[in-house]
Amino acid sequence: ANIQPPEKPLQAEEWNRLRESFQSPGIFEEVMFNSMVRCNSPIDVAKSLLTHVAKSNGDIAYNLLVKYLALCVQQGQTSEIRDVYDVMKNRFKILESGAYNLFIRGLSNSDQWRMALTLLEEVKKIMIPSRTNYESCIKAASRHQEMNLAFELYREMLAKDLVPTLDVLQAFFDFSRGMKGAELQKELFGILLYLRENRIYPHKTFMQSIKLWFESIPGENWRGHLTSIKGSGQCPVCNHQLEDSDLTEEEYNNLRERIISDVIHGTDTFRKTSPQEFEAFQRFVENRFPFDIVIDGLNVSHIKPRKMHCENLFDAVNCLAKDNARLLVLGRKHMLINSSNWKREIMKEMQNKADFFFADNISEDDAFLLYATLRSGKHCKFVTRDFLRDHKACLSDSLTRHLFRKWQHGHQIAFSPSVEGKRISFSPALCYDCVIQTTGDTWHIPYKDTFEEKYSYEVPRKWLCIQQK
Repeated sequence: ANIQPPEKPLQAEEWNRLRESFQSPGIFEEVMFNSMVRCNSPIDVAKSLLTHVAKSNGDIAYNLLVKYLALCVQQGQTSEIRDVYDVMKNRFKILESGAYNLFIRGLSNSDQWRMALTLLEEVKKIMIPSRTNYESCIKAASRHQEMNLAFELYREMLAKDLVPTLDVLQAFFDFSRGMKGAELQKELFGILLYLRENRIYPHKTFMQSIKLWFESIPGENWRGHLTSIKGSGQCPVCNHQLEDSDLTEEEYNNLRERIISDVIHGTDTFRKTSPQEFEAFQRFVENRFPFDIVIDGLNVSHIKPRKMHCENLFDAVNCLAKDNARLLVLGRKHMLINSSNWKREIMKEMQNKADFFFADNISEDDAFLLYATLRSGKHCKFVTRDFLRDHKACLSDSLTRHLFRKWQHGHQIAFSPSVEGKRISFSPALCYDCVIQTTGDTWHIPYKDTFEEKYSYEVPRKWLCIQQK
């Protein structure tokens, strides 16, 4: 139901007439308030409806007060927000999270921002505050240059396992610009290390904030330059060699054991594959490993939509089989049935160049891919367009997740977007680790052009190099 709010305050009888002409008078006030929020109606119009409701019913229902509050917050009407708070606290002993979110957001953006901190304490007594509650208060404290308070709230938030948005992390750098202090610097370096540990890539505007903050530190003489890193992993600006993407023997063995126990023998793998099939696959690998490259056949066969599936796979196998590499292609049983997409003679020819394992048509092949690659040893690479995001989530501790991503970036061969009609081509896996890193007097920060809520497996090629001169 949609309804156009009036442009000016109405008298009681005018509200009554409107209500009676509305098809469901029982929900008239609710629908009207929703429209007022949507149309950003003047506060006095909303207030005249509130007064009318109070006079007719003797009081105002909780949900109508919250809707009125949303309009006040939207318009930054601080004194009204305070008044609604007093009314609600008198009438209702406990408020729910929606109302607290609005109060904290509205007050933190005003000169009464310290009251938002008081409300945050109130929330803590009855529930775990939301990420938004914390971030509103953190931004308010930063905006008023109270950085110690902001960082205290940030640490509290992390301790409650709330994941900060990039937006609030950027605010720390924006509001600390030009400020002096070893403690502050340590805290901001801590945020960069948090991004490193979680392999999060800042987007362009966040990267600019980091650059400006470094360059504004009094008396430290940092200079930032945007660059792209070549295949060798050397930074063209400072000639520094980036960290190697290779894992040590010990890291590799730990990762392999953890993936095999957590991901492959964990509960989620066998949802789509039978234990018998996976055992058959393990026997197959034991008899033929080590491989040099493991290929997700079904995934690769869809790379060029206008080509036959088996031709896409054939191109990929030919391209990767150079230098006598030992290939394992993970296929599906339906590929063996002669069809318009799977030609028997092409399949036969491919099987002379690579080992094939054909799984049941419903199998989940990420687990097969990971198992064969890790079983083959540190040198083995893999090819898929998937990001293997689910498996990272199955790993139970952050160190293993970090190693998994590092291993992935150093072992996943990506498709190069090639000119239409040309054959498939691949970009080699990176020999350097694509993650924020520092040597003390340099920082290297990989960044993405745009903000992405989801991570994609394509690692950034653009970097910010910051040096202390």
